[in-house]
Amino acid sequence: MSTSTQISGAHPYSPAFAVGDLAFVSGALSVDTDGVAVPGRTEALEAATARLAERLATVGMGLEDVVKTTYFVTDVSLRAEANVHYQQVFAEPRPARSFVEVAGLPYGATVEIEAIAHRGRAH
Repeated sequence: MSTSTQISGAHPYSPAFAVGDLAFVSGALSVDTDGVAVPGRTEALEAATARLAERLATVGMGLEDVVKTTYFVTDVSLRAEANVHYQQVFAEPRPARSFVEVAGLPYGATVEIEAIAHRGRAH
């Protein structure tokens, strides 16, 4: 059984798409709830994580279900802060992660996080 939930009619994709116990989460940007880019390094990481949690919730999952993330950042020097933030957000064993610098992100965001989640992930 697959589940798709569309939050915003402005985008032609699902914020998250579940197939069985797996969920594939579209990139969550470092924007506030109004879609405005959040300034600051740690604040941007927190905003992207909050948007990721909201997307996971659309398919009945949470951050505790995440097994893999991909971070897209406009400044690779954010890696050290991202590592500290990752340790605060995710319990051990932490999800696998890729960390990629990109030239730009939509809406002036500086961080985008996409994820794969598994309901009731094995620890």
